[in-house]
Amino acid sequence: MPVIEWLAPVKGESILDLGCGDGTLALKLQRSGCDVVGIDASPDMIAAAISSGLQASVCDGHQLPFVERFDAVFSNAALHWMLRPEAVIAGVWAALRPGGRFVGEFGGAGNVATIIDALESELHGLGVPAECPWFFPTPDAYQTMLEQAGFEVTKVALIPRATPLPGDVGGWLRTFAQPYTNVLPESQRDDLITTVVEKLKPRLCDAQGNWTADYVRLRFAAVKPGTHA
Repeated sequence: MPVIEWLAPVKGESILDLGCGDGTLALKLQRSGCDVVGIDASPDMIAAAISSGLQASVCDGHQLPFVERFDAVFSNAALHWMLRPEAVIAGVWAALRPGGRFVGEFGGAGNVATIIDALESELHGLGVPAECPWFFPTPDAYQTMLEQAGFEVTKVALIPRATPLPGDVGGWLRTFAQPYTNVLPESQRDDLITTVVEKLKPRLCDAQGNWTADYVRLRFAAVKPGTHA
């Protein structure tokens, strides 16, 4: 993955995978010779990561407990779930040794905007308030947050990446859009999803029936100034 290339891991480095999920990428780093620790807020994901051989634990990304322990902090597809980014960045800063790197990729401005618009318009039509439950910043906004914490940003990019879905968008909605669907009683959620799928079909489904999600990713690399003691 390009984000791994931006990380440029070196054998023997100590790396924290922030929001490691089931540990798939962390294990790749571990197999390349890095000393990897994974953390995630989901106990189920951490159980899967541990069972595959990763050193991992349940941890809130807003409350990292580490002090100058890692040469790099890496994160993929997780930071947009953490709604207090300044707290996350401060924890990463504390966790890194001087000269350490913070590299990641997550949802950026415009990510799944078509899906969000369809969900919110349908909920508003039902008289239900709806606000985006994710953190999707512009590159400039996130760079400013990093720099205000003391980081030197070496690269930042916003990357549109239409992503094929295995079926229709209904499966995506059931998996990822629960912050929206769960505002309704359980008995009404399937109807909401069915309606939103139909609304999105002209925009996200091609003539052959292939669905894509309108992903936009923000990729960045930053350095904590200083040198190792």
